[in-house]
Amino acid sequence: MKHRLIPVCALAAVTFAEAAATLPHFDGNSWWAHVKVLAADNMEGRETGSSGLKRAQEYVISELKAAGVKPAGVDGFYQPVKLVSRTLDESASRAALVRSGEVHPLTQGVEGYYSTRVDLAPNIDAPLVFVGYGLHIPEAHYDDLAGLDLHGKIAVYINAAPAGISPELSAHSRSQSVRWEALRAAGAIGTIGILNPASMDIPWPRIAANRNHPTMTLADPAFDESRGMQLSFAFNPEHADLLFEGSGHTWQQIFDSLHQHKQLPRFPLNASFKGTTKLLKTPVESANLVAKLEGSDPKMRGQYVVLSAHLDHVGIGEPVNGDRIYNGAMDNSSGSSALIDIASAINKAGVKPKRSLLFVFVTGEEKGELGSRYFAAKPTVDKKAIVADINIDMFLPLVPLKTVTAYGLKESTLGDTLQSVARAQGLNVQPDPQPQRSVFTRSDQYSFVKEGIPGIMVDVAFPGEEAKIEEEWLNNRYHAPSDDLNQPVNKATAGKYEDVVGAFMLAVADANERPAWKPDSFFRRFATE
Repeated sequence: MKHRLIPVCALAAVTFAEAAATLPHFDGNSWWAHVKVLAADNMEGRETGSSGLKRAQEYVISELKAAGVKPAGVDGFYQPVKLVSRTLDESASRAALVRSGEVHPLTQGVEGYYSTRVDLAPNIDAPLVFVGYGLHIPEAHYDDLAGLDLHGKIAVYINAAPAGISPELSAHSRSQSVRWEALRAAGAIGTIGILNPASMDIPWPRIAANRNHPTMTLADPAFDESRGMQLSFAFNPEHADLLFEGSGHTWQQIFDSLHQHKQLPRFPLNASFKGTTKLLKTPVESANLVAKLEGSDPKMRGQYVVLSAHLDHVGIGEPVNGDRIYNGAMDNSSGSSALIDIASAINKAGVKPKRSLLFVFVTGEEKGELGSRYFAAKPTVDKKAIVADINIDMFLPLVPLKTVTAYGLKESTLGDTLQSVARAQGLNVQPDPQPQRSVFTRSDQYSFVKEGIPGIMVDVAFPGEEAKIEEEWLNNRYHAPSDDLNQPVNKATAGKYEDVVGAFMLAVADANERPAWKPDSFFRRFATE
């Protein structure tokens, strides 16, 4: 890390400590040094609950201790999290479409596969109904389920959303828990989701190859958001025509309507789904890591600004070009390394913001934001004292940093503060450029948002022609062994990203007012429920 000092910020939008706080400029070298440790082969991809993840946690703790950052977990830095792992015994499981008495077997990994993120029923036999997007969004006056009889039936939907709805509200409505809540209320007993070819981050062959990788759920049944769901089945869009045979509609017609942003039809399908499953369940123990830097203001040090990142990845999986270790260098050694760097720099520089700072390295993000869900619901500090979560997940320092993407930009005053901080550093800020990917609900800030805490995630943006670089990375490296230490990275971008996020965190911690939801934000309701 270089020793040239830069101002954290000098902004009209926020009030700062009397002495202008300064942080060393990050040059990306210390960040990359951490990434090289956390994404090394001996970490074995940091699967939740694995020995590799435990080694990664030990490294993080050693670095935090060396920097003088204090523990704030239940047991030192640790907050234990109990989980249950699920895998499908495919040799004892079957799936088929039944049409006019004829059985059409579905091969696991070809036409589709069972999702073990739900507690699958051992046996299921039920008719199918196509429900469009399968969404009920009263706030947007939108309802795919109105007038449909779904009692005892399986809802088939396309994993997308209608146009004209804000990216964050759309992502929230498409989350499994919210979509299922509406479908269950309409009488459905299960779902078949057709993957949207236009927004698949990973090609089907890679998805199918790793379909039997263990999924997990929190052991505490109070966290079960799929209660009553007997079936969850992912369908390959290349074979989606099988679902629509004899219905008077074709998959191509549906996909064309989707592409043209037209209203999707809803209708009974001329088939039922028949299946048997055998789930194998195993208890798993993992942990979040929680570290703290104490605030300086006697009245405000009892409040906390959280900077979060997930430390886990997907472990060891099916080989690609002979490599079985899914190192997760960018996903999310990058974010965890930034947390170490920023926490260390703040403490070593003697910067003392008014509020206290929490650095939370969560487990189980790849299993459905499980660690952050547990921490946000049962934090190691007073939940009401947490004023904000700033999340880092796979920020991809691949191109020169000119613009940052903020997921949740317009939902709270955090977006205003970020824009001021970014402008002070010569950067632009943009909202979610690809709302169909539902990024806002696919990372850990969403767990805090659902607990009423303003949350935002900051990433490197890929505007214009640079979008092809991000797309190529997602297609070739996302959740693949090639997300390793051999890929090219832009250390200068990583350093500048850390400059922005560090300044942003301190700006929030020094502001006189707590971050607040915007009056028109849908997520404001969670703060009052």
